[in-house]
Amino acid sequence: MQNSNPNLVVSRVPGAWGSLLVLIGFVLIGMAVGNILAVMILALYTSADTGSVTELLSQLITNPSQVPNGWYAMMILQGTVHFFSYLLPSLVYWFYIERKSLHQFDLRTTPSANVWFLAIILVIVFIPVNSKFIEWNGAMELPEIFSGMEKWMRDKEDQLSVMTAFLTEYDQFGQLLIALFVVVLLPALGEEVLFRGIIQTRLSQQWGNIHLAIWVSAAIFSAIHFQFYGFLPRMMLGALFGYLYYWTGNLKVAVLGHFVNNGFVLVMMYLHNINVVDINIEEKKSMPWMMVLASLFLSAGILSIIKKSGTAQNAAARTNQ
Repeated sequence: MQNSNPNLVVSRVPGAWGSLLVLIGFVLIGMAVGNILAVMILALYTSADTGSVTELLSQLITNPSQVPNGWYAMMILQGTVHFFSYLLPSLVYWFYIERKSLHQFDLRTTPSANVWFLAIILVIVFIPVNSKFIEWNGAMELPEIFSGMEKWMRDKEDQLSVMTAFLTEYDQFGQLLIALFVVVLLPALGEEVLFRGIIQTRLSQQWGNIHLAIWVSAAIFSAIHFQFYGFLPRMMLGALFGYLYYWTGNLKVAVLGHFVNNGFVLVMMYLHNINVVDINIEEKKSMPWMMVLASLFLSAGILSIIKKSGTAQNAAARTNQ
């Protein structure tokens, strides 16, 4: 069918599935480029040849504490790979394939100040609720027939736990700032643009069901991290960010929620490392049910207020048209 509006800019790839396949291609190319560039940067950083860098990468993954300046090398690796795997290919796809601008990620005008504040409070209040999903997911056991797969999943989880513990052992304020940029800001931007701004939007357009699109996007968001014993809590966070985007119509609110969620953990770890607070937020302790239930009701209440604000904003926009 021919486009009756010559001013309407349409995607270079017709159809949601075709465009999403192109997006996957961009992401895969970005991952490859990011890994190659990371190796080159690490070679310059360590003044080593390619063979030594290969050994360095292996050590960073298996035993990062034994690598000289390993924390900074890991930050270089994480930042480079993440930028080229998520943020850059998503923006190239958005600009070139969808032929849209940055402001078109936002479906409505900027929300009121209280919505931004509530989004910040929400992700912190939601922590006790999500702690139960962390607990349940961590206790997952597969049937005996899948024992080999379970061992591989456990080994992968243990390996990632070692890397996470190493990355959060910093006690210098400069390291905290670097971590907030590499581990918090880059993922908040790249992952929200990719999973909420593009994938959730495209699936919603294809299926006509925003709730299905939110949860499927959240599941993909969680699965791509390859942390099997953290799948459920990460999916819940993905859905939370998805509803923030849907009900506010502003991707920056979801980015803010993502940033605060990850940043809160890093700041609390830093304060623990310098002996300001006694609580180690990374310890997987079971929270009391009363705290979890209070967290659940508060989270639901805050989400309800954000939803009503978005509904009112939609009604006002229709009235002004």
